[in-house]
Amino acid sequence: MDISIVIPLYNEEESLKELNDWIDRVMTSNHFSFEIIYVDDGSNDDSWRVIEELASAHPYAKGLRFRRNYGKSGALNEGFKHASGDVVITMDADLQDSPEEIPDMYKMIMEDDFNLVSGWKKKRYDPFIKRNTSKFYNWTTRVLSGIKLHDFNCGLKAYKLEVVQGIEVYGEMHRYIPVIAKWAGFRKIGEKVVQHQKRKYGVTKFGLDRFIKGYLDLLSINFVSRFGQRPMHFFGAIGSLTFLIGFLIAAYLAYAKFFMAVYRMTDRPLFYFGLLAMLIGTQLFLTGFLAEMVSRSAPERNNYQIKSKINLNNNQ
Repeated sequence: MDISIVIPLYNEEESLKELNDWIDRVMTSNHFSFEIIYVDDGSNDDSWRVIEELASAHPYAKGLRFRRNYGKSGALNEGFKHASGDVVITMDADLQDSPEEIPDMYKMIMEDDFNLVSGWKKKRYDPFIKRNTSKFYNWTTRVLSGIKLHDFNCGLKAYKLEVVQGIEVYGEMHRYIPVIAKWAGFRKIGEKVVQHQKRKYGVTKFGLDRFIKGYLDLLSINFVSRFGQRPMHFFGAIGSLTFLIGFLIAAYLAYAKFFMAVYRMTDRPLFYFGLLAMLIGTQLFLTGFLAEMVSRSAPERNNYQIKSKINLNNNQ
């Protein structure tokens, strides 16, 4: 199969049939073999009924329904598990992503050998707050990840099948899938300017709570990607440095007490700063030690992604 299209959705009953027909026209005109996997993220409207009708009328249409709303990341992760096409396309169900972009993104994956191609909504029709929040996150993510993309959170993306099989998306991590892919070893990441449509039905699911969640997830994914399997390198280094600073302060105050005849050590604010530094340094070091023990005990500690093998199954 050429293409699997994974579409997470929540309360999008009005747009589904129109979106399905649009994708069908594009896929048929380009002679692609394809499947559409709709992931209903606990909708409380008639979205699932529409998906059932589409699945009964079209053999390429498939559906997966959550019992409650888990979020876009969970919907994408489950959709990825059921995808089987050489190229996996993700897009939103609100008709703001254009299926007309799929053939070019497919070529970038198959002919230009990109692992992942992310859409760039250069001209957006989103609310002012959402546009400017996205600009901040995109800039921050570029700086922290080193990935030169303009729009990390664009729902329209294309992946090699091995990419979606090699990553796990959870929490609010769908915003940072390119970062997760790079961490997993898929470093050839491209970008394509895509057409963004005005919302035709329903309302945006964007909320201010995502501002905080997105920020925390960005910090989390950067920490895990750098120190997930070696937390002692982070906590131990900072803890040791902090303890050393506190110890040097204490040593200086002790020297001043006995050889410079200054007033009592406990009368100086520097004494309490040094004591605090040694306590914090000790706690950070122990945190790193405990985290290292947990990491070494994890069953997936030695799970490595292997790209290819040569003659490993031949017994000499």
